[in-house]
Amino acid sequence: MYFKVLACDVLTREVCWCAARSPHTLDLEFTPKGEHNVPSRLQQRLQERIDSPAPEGMSYDAILLAYGLCGNAVRGLKAPESCPLVIPRAHDCTTLFLGSRAAYEEHFGANPSQMWTSIGYSERGDSILSDSDMRLFFPEGQSVAELIEQYGEENAQYLLDTLMRIPEYADIPFLEIAETHVPEIAAKIRAHVEGLGKELRPIQGNIRLIQGLFAGNWSEEEYLIVPPGSRIEGVYDNCEVIRAIREEKKEHPEKS
Repeated sequence: MYFKVLACDVLTREVCWCAARSPHTLDLEFTPKGEHNVPSRLQQRLQERIDSPAPEGMSYDAILLAYGLCGNAVRGLKAPESCPLVIPRAHDCTTLFLGSRAAYEEHFGANPSQMWTSIGYSERGDSILSDSDMRLFFPEGQSVAELIEQYGEENAQYLLDTLMRIPEYADIPFLEIAETHVPEIAAKIRAHVEGLGKELRPIQGNIRLIQGLFAGNWSEEEYLIVPPGSRIEGVYDNCEVIRAIREEKKEHPEKS
């Protein structure tokens, strides 16, 4: 089968590892890590890539999304009329790194905004640790100048200082993937975290969700298959997470 794959570049190592072992033909496309801080822009870019055609003379059997809800970036994405979308039932990429919603709930259920890191996350963009708090408070990716205009200089500076301060976590989870572990990068992450006065807490990850996505093993429990012409809608629980909805076509009254 022939699939297009859209993925965040924090998963580049894991996506490429799984793609090399997939029995299917895959076209891989990545978006920069920083796009997750502006969900509306990421959604627009993903939709543009979903709508772009396959190479001449070819047709995709499905478009695979290696994303979770990711700040609602995938909410509203529409499958083309030519093929379905397939996406893991995941809140964000931490579920993809951990391998299941149960593991996500175990490690992040009590604190979804907990900072974390991984090999792939740390080597992309300009941040070694996750920065979900900025996305939650400023979902449209406002610039500093826009924040000052909206809140005033003193208040804007207070907000930035508060959100950019490393929270008083006892430690920072390190999502460790055996297949893509790089000791040299792991050592740099540990040095950075210890330099902040924190401890690095390794958590064993699992890439089974990415493997299943690329293999075509799409159980209803773990993946959402969005039929052609339908859209993704958020459910926001720890079971269904997302669902597909079909837009009703508006009928135009006949002219008399």
